[in-house]
Amino acid sequence: MSTVATTPFDGQKPGTSGLRKRVVVFQQEHYTENFIQAIFTAMPAPGAQGATIVVGGDGRYYMRDVVQKIIRIGAANGIARFIVGQDGILSTPAASAIIRKSQADGGIILTASHNPGGPNADFGIKYNTRNGGPAPESVTDAIYAATRTITEYRQVTLDAPVDLTTIGSQRFDGFDVEIVDSVSDYVELTKSIFDFDVIRRFRQHSPDFSLLFDALNGVTGPYGRRIFVDELGFPESALDQCTPLEDFGGCHPDPNLTYADKLVARVARESVSLGAASDGDGDRNMVLSHDWFVTPSDSVAVIAHYAAECIPYFQRHGLRGLARSMPTSCAIDRVARAKGLECFEVPTGWKFFGNLMDAGRLSICGEESFGTGSDHIREKDGIWAIVAWLNILAHVNQTQPGASVRSIMRDFYQTYGRNYFTRYDYEEVDADGAAQMINDLRAKGPALVGQTINGFTVAAVNDFEYTDPIDHSISRNQGLRVIFDDSSRIIFRLSGTGSEGATVRIYIERFDPVEFDTDAQVALKPLVDTALEISQLSQYTGRNEPTVIT
Repeated sequence: MSTVATTPFDGQKPGTSGLRKRVVVFQQEHYTENFIQAIFTAMPAPGAQGATIVVGGDGRYYMRDVVQKIIRIGAANGIARFIVGQDGILSTPAASAIIRKSQADGGIILTASHNPGGPNADFGIKYNTRNGGPAPESVTDAIYAATRTITEYRQVTLDAPVDLTTIGSQRFDGFDVEIVDSVSDYVELTKSIFDFDVIRRFRQHSPDFSLLFDALNGVTGPYGRRIFVDELGFPESALDQCTPLEDFGGCHPDPNLTYADKLVARVARESVSLGAASDGDGDRNMVLSHDWFVTPSDSVAVIAHYAAECIPYFQRHGLRGLARSMPTSCAIDRVARAKGLECFEVPTGWKFFGNLMDAGRLSICGEESFGTGSDHIREKDGIWAIVAWLNILAHVNQTQPGASVRSIMRDFYQTYGRNYFTRYDYEEVDADGAAQMINDLRAKGPALVGQTINGFTVAAVNDFEYTDPIDHSISRNQGLRVIFDDSSRIIFRLSGTGSEGATVRIYIERFDPVEFDTDAQVALKPLVDTALEISQLSQYTGRNEPTVIT
């Protein structure tokens, strides 16, 4: 073991999903080592000594180098056992599942999620606690504090890099490294949740039904192949871009209508019944068909509506509550009221769902940012959401032969009404200008109340504040909300998931109890115009068009 002198780096504060920077930043001498040491320094009690941690990532450039650093630094800090995905590969949901199954003390996941990969792109390091979920703010604050005072890091010297390719245990002086199949545990968990037999029968009896899954060259390719082809019997042609690549094949591995445009085009051209995509690390998803795009807000609401009716996991355990991030549309709230369930509104960031799950008050939750999941793990789960839709389609077709994604959505709207929703993203804008825009909008908020703009009367302007009902921690300034007297909402938020500049997100929602078929952009255009008018976004950012529209 050796001790290496170092000095702090500015800006190593983890965001909602860990520390994300450009690869060249992480490649600076001592930069990555400092942050890894800070994680082990800040590990919750009883700490790193004798602990077991899970390590893996989405396969992006620089990941395997960092796996070796984690092992060397972790061993020097007393970690006794490392559970590592084969070749360093673990989807974020699979890592959460393995942490929980193995009762590990935590995990380090190497991903920048849906951000691009490659030598000139992004990298990220995220710490998950022993419940399998992202570290809460108390832990990330402790990690950040450690990065600001660090003077040295410890590491062991190995004769050669640890072999990450061969499944099995390797014993070293004072610690063990266990290389595990990256896919098997996750597949077994998924099979225990959903009714694979019903899905197989549906596929066999519906020869015209087609599936197209696009992994965007991210980590979920092997998981998709094992589940959709090997287990459920779909043809190999149901898969696209399912080989994990260090640079995602030049793709931006973000499953939305802009960056998954290849999938969108194929689904339309080939009249695909169910198209689906997942992101770089496997925790996000997109669901659509040749004649309907399912918004993430609607997707989680539909899954919640059908869960106890046809998904075995919820038939066994019941539904204990529903939740959404604050910007997500209120569709799931309507499902909760109809079913007599608690419904929670939390800040953006999956860690806020974890306390509710651990307390037994939450079963299904989602974020409008293409994140959907349940209490089977403590991360959002892209493959889980896609299989849920297969399970629902198979179930509904038992009584309504020929039922489709579009018809299921139509039935849902007839029951609950439609929450029209869109999100405008302005990526990598000047951070100072974006912050000034939010501050100025907040300052003029009281003057907006009572004004009627483009036919909408402002009822309230406020910053969302959340008090956790379990640990009573308070999260402030989680998004600036403009709420109208008809319950329509415009929300402005600066996102922390990028590696450079700032991303401004504008969320827009309007409920309609009777009109379901209007194009969302048409239905919401007056509110979009209102958002741009009151924020003066173009003046502050220099942007006249969003980078992405969802």
